[in-house]
Amino acid sequence: MSLLNRLLFTKIDNAPLLIFRVFFGILVACECYGAILTGWVRRTLVEPQFTFNFIGFDWLQLFQGSGMYAYFFVMGTLGLGIAFGYKYRFAIISFTILWTGAYLMQKTSYNNHYYLLILISGIMCLFPAQADYSLDAKYNPSIRTNWMYSNVKWIIVLQLFIVYTYASVAKIYGDWLDFSIIRILMLNKANYPIIGELLQEPWIHKIIGAFGILFDLLVVPALLWKPTRKFAFIASIFFHLFNSIVFQIGIFPYLSLAFTVFFFEPETLRRIFFKSRKPFQLNEVNLPPFKKPLLVLMGIYFLIQLVLPIRHHFITDDVLWTEEGHRMSWRMMLRSRGGRGQFKVVNQTSNEITIVKPEDYLTKKQRTRIMGYPDFIWQFAQYLKREYAQKGETVSVYIENSKVSINGKPYRAFIDPKVDLANESWHHFAHHEWVLPSSSEEEIK
Repeated sequence: MSLLNRLLFTKIDNAPLLIFRVFFGILVACECYGAILTGWVRRTLVEPQFTFNFIGFDWLQLFQGSGMYAYFFVMGTLGLGIAFGYKYRFAIISFTILWTGAYLMQKTSYNNHYYLLILISGIMCLFPAQADYSLDAKYNPSIRTNWMYSNVKWIIVLQLFIVYTYASVAKIYGDWLDFSIIRILMLNKANYPIIGELLQEPWIHKIIGAFGILFDLLVVPALLWKPTRKFAFIASIFFHLFNSIVFQIGIFPYLSLAFTVFFFEPETLRRIFFKSRKPFQLNEVNLPPFKKPLLVLMGIYFLIQLVLPIRHHFITDDVLWTEEGHRMSWRMMLRSRGGRGQFKVVNQTSNEITIVKPEDYLTKKQRTRIMGYPDFIWQFAQYLKREYAQKGETVSVYIENSKVSINGKPYRAFIDPKVDLANESWHHFAHHEWVLPSSSEEEIK
């Protein structure tokens, strides 16, 4: 029997999957209901005249508005269905579709963790997570089982290994290694009770910087190896609670802790969660009829996961400057951007010039983003082009005095003021020449 077959198609206890299903469902319900209660939905998807959706998904603007309250309420309720294992397959597939739509609707509040939630919920669509301790199993006992194929565990482990490893490697660059970006990230935490002043200390920045790289690089291997598992778990609790308290990034720290159930022995999990449950003891290899399709699907999926985060290496210039290839690459907490500039609209018939006031179109948060990101700038130019076209005008859109500061460095010229952005195309995997090169030595006061 080949090593691959033993690795992926051994029957093992399914306790980790059942426990993770409950944690996952509760956490996504909290995320969705919380987004309504905290005003995130209102600020991000209801109040804006338009959202900066992922380019190519403009049709999602149709869902924007007060209907998004119901949209997120439905997602939260689906999360409860996942947790209780009620109509599980319908609940997890529906949630994945709706969450993916919500993710693609806007980039103003972009978060790598939202992307990870798409991947994990998509993977969970294929897992038999309702096989026990679920309402589905209660109403249909024929689906009840206490085992799963070992590929369930290793798919999750490999996905986490990719995320953490890329996150670690991405931190190995100048502004992280000299701790300057950490200092910047901590500046607005100074008013935190008890820890605020401590977070401004240079020696704390050094600890955070070193621990951030080492934790991301080593946590998955350390959780896999039994002698270091408990230490890695304790480090995970500290790391993720620190991130939750300091950066306030929603459910992700707790979701990350939930993943650890896949690293512990089922016997340990049963003692804690399923004391009356009979263990699954027969670890035998059983090749299912879907072996080949599964291997093909896994190969394609993980090839994409390996290649997508490094695409910026094949795009001209530095991703830290251009932002091209930044998203969906696990480049987390690596930069702080600030931008300046103004949009100039020129009527192609009368040559009349209008200087656009962003506050007439954008929310406060959108205004803090738009001048620092080329795709935001391009999308707003396209929006202005469409708006003037509705009034019967054909216009060109330029951005003047475009300047960007990255990680507290001096402002430098960013967008070519001579390029009509209204007539430029967007390329997802290529450099845009109207983004001025980072190699320019010109600094703008």
